[in-house]
Amino acid sequence: MDRFFDEQWDAIRRILSGERILMIQRTGFGKSLCYQYPATQFSGLTVIFSPLIALMRDQVKSLNSKGISARYINSEQSPEENSATIQAALNGEIKILYIAPERQENQEWIEATRRMNLSMVVIDEAHTISVWGHDFRPAFRRIINLIKLLPQDLPVLATTATATKRVQNDIEKQIGGQLTTIRGSLVRSNFNLYVIRVQSDDEKMVWLAQHLNNINGTGLVYTGTRVDTESYAKWLVQNGVNAVNYNAGHDAETRKDIENGLMENRYKCVVSTNALGMGIDKADIRFIIHTQIPASPIHYYQEIGRAGRDGKPTTIVLFYNEHIDDNGTAVDYRLPKAFIDGARPSKDKYIKAINALKEEPLTISGLMKATNLKQTQVRVIKADLIEQGIVREVVTGKSKTLEYQYGAPELDTQAFENLRIAKLKDLDSMIGYVYTNKPRMQYLCDFLDDDTITVSSNCDNTILSKQTVQMTDEWACRIAEFHENYFPILEAGAKSGNMINGVAASYYGVSNVGNAIHRSKYENGGDFPDFLLRSTLKAFWKKLSDINFDLVLYVPPTHSGDLVKNFAEKFANSINVPLSSGLLKVRATNEQKIYQNSYLKQENIKDAFTYDHPDDIDGKKILLLDDIYDSGATMKEIGRLLTSMGAELIVPIAIAKTVGGDIL
Repeated sequence: MDRFFDEQWDAIRRILSGERILMIQRTGFGKSLCYQYPATQFSGLTVIFSPLIALMRDQVKSLNSKGISARYINSEQSPEENSATIQAALNGEIKILYIAPERQENQEWIEATRRMNLSMVVIDEAHTISVWGHDFRPAFRRIINLIKLLPQDLPVLATTATATKRVQNDIEKQIGGQLTTIRGSLVRSNFNLYVIRVQSDDEKMVWLAQHLNNINGTGLVYTGTRVDTESYAKWLVQNGVNAVNYNAGHDAETRKDIENGLMENRYKCVVSTNALGMGIDKADIRFIIHTQIPASPIHYYQEIGRAGRDGKPTTIVLFYNEHIDDNGTAVDYRLPKAFIDGARPSKDKYIKAINALKEEPLTISGLMKATNLKQTQVRVIKADLIEQGIVREVVTGKSKTLEYQYGAPELDTQAFENLRIAKLKDLDSMIGYVYTNKPRMQYLCDFLDDDTITVSSNCDNTILSKQTVQMTDEWACRIAEFHENYFPILEAGAKSGNMINGVAASYYGVSNVGNAIHRSKYENGGDFPDFLLRSTLKAFWKKLSDINFDLVLYVPPTHSGDLVKNFAEKFANSINVPLSSGLLKVRATNEQKIYQNSYLKQENIKDAFTYDHPDDIDGKKILLLDDIYDSGATMKEIGRLLTSMGAELIVPIAIAKTVGGDIL
C-alpha cells in the first residue's frame, strides 16, 4: 500500500494532535498503521497492549526490518529477557514496545511505567476490556488504571474489529476523556459464505476430504477441541490432504514451526482450535472452515476475518450438526453452551475461595491447593474478587498473595448471571445465522450494529449454490475404518524420565467404551469385557509392535480391586511378554479424578510407588498399562520411578484416554 486510506489518515491526524481514539474497523483495514506511523514521529515510547503473541512476533520482526526499534514482553520470553527489554525501554532504546496485558499485574512493569517517557498508549483488541466483549478478560481492565494516570493530551488509541454498540459504549466510558470513535464498514464483500447442515460429525469429515483440495490456496479448519484437531488432521492426511494439527497443548517451538508453515504455505490447511489465527499477519488465507459453531456472531465474524485480507475471493464454510440428542438438544449446540455455562465458576466455588482467604493470605497455587479448584477457575475468581473489593493482591518481593479485605462487601453474582443470559442470547443469534434466509454478511453486520451495508449477495442464501454432503457407501466404509484404527496418543511430557509417548485404544466417551469401563469399576460388572481387550491389543499391534518389550507392568489400583491386574494378565499373554506384579503402592492414594488441578494430582501420587525387585528393571524396555489415562500424572510419576531404577524405556498404554481439559 502506497498511501493511507482517508479514515486511516483521519485517525493518524487526531493521534498526532494528542487525541484519544476508539477505532472499530474490519480485519485487514490496516489499524496497525494508525499507531505504528505516529509512533515513529513521537520522541518517546509507544506502548501497545496486545493479547496476541503471534501479532507481537510478526510486527516486531517487520518493524525491525524497516529500521524501527521494536521489542515485546510476553510469556514466551524468560524473566531475564523481559527485564532486559524493560531496561532498554527505560534507557530510551526502544521506539515501540508490545506487551501482554497480564503484565499490568507485574510489579517490575508497574514501577517501570512511572519512569518511562511515554508518547502514546495503544489497546489492541480493545473488546477484551469490556465485560460485554466476546473475549472479556478481567485482568485487562487494569490497563484502564494506567490510562487514568496519563495526561489528557497524551494520545490513546483503542482498536477492535468486533464491537457492538453496547461494547463500544462500555469502552468509551472506561477510557474516558475527550474520546472520538471512528466506526467503519464491517462488510467483507470478497467472502463467499456457506452453511452446511449435517446429521453427524462423520458427514463433516467426509465433505472436507472430498472438497478441500479443490478449494484454491491454503487455509484454516477450526474445531471445537484439541482432540478434534488431532483426529480431523489425521483423517485429512489419510485422504490425501496436506494437513497439520495445532492447539494450545503443543509446546512453543512446535506452535512457532506450524505458524511459520502456514505463512510459507507448507500445508493445504492447519486444523486448529481458535487458538491459531489471531494476530497472524497473512493476507492470503483463502478459506476458513468451522467444524463447530462459535458461541456468537461476534466470535464468528472475528474468526473468519482472519482470511482474505488481500481482498481476493475467499471461501467461508460453517458446519452445523443439527442432529437432536436424547436431551432434545442439537449436537453442535452443546459445546458452546457448555463454554458459556462454565465461563464463571459456580457461586459455591467463590464462597470456598473467600473462606480459604479468610483463614490466611494465599498465593494462587496455595488457593488451588486449599480449594481443589482448577487454575482457570481460580484466576477468574481472583479477578472478580479484586474487582468487587473483596480481596486485594499484595506484592512482597517476587511473591504475590491474595488477602481477604475484612469489612468487604458481599459477593455479587447477579452481574455474572446477567452476562450468562446475554451470552446465551448471543448463542441463539448464532443459531439464527445458520437458519436465516437473509444474506449472511448482512446478518453478521446487523448483529454488529453496522448500518452501512447496502447490498450483499455473496452467500448460499443469494447467488451461491447450497452445499450438501454426499455420503456414499465407499465414504461410509472409509470413515468407519478410520475410527476403528484411530488411537489417541498418550503424551509423556518432558519430565517423565525415559518414558516416551504411548497410545490408548479409544477416548473414554466414544461409543460404549466409557460405559463398559464404568460398569466394571463401579457397578460390580466383573472383569473388563473382551472387546476392550481386543481394541487395546489392536492399538498395541498398530502402534507399538516394533518395540521388543521385556516386561509388562500395570498401575496398582486405588479402588478397582484386581480389574487392571486381570486385564494385564490377558494382555501380556496375548502379546507374549512377561507380566510383573512388582509395582506396588507404599501409601494410600485417592482416585485422581477427585482432584481438579495439577498441584493436588501430583501431591496425591508423589512418591506413592515402589518396585519390589529393582534389579528386574535395570536396562529393560517396559510397557506400562492402566485402564484410564486422564492427566497422565500417575503414569508419569511411575515413569520417573522406573527411570531412576535404570529402565531403558517406558511406554504407557491404556484402554481409554479422557478428553479432560483438552479444549483449546
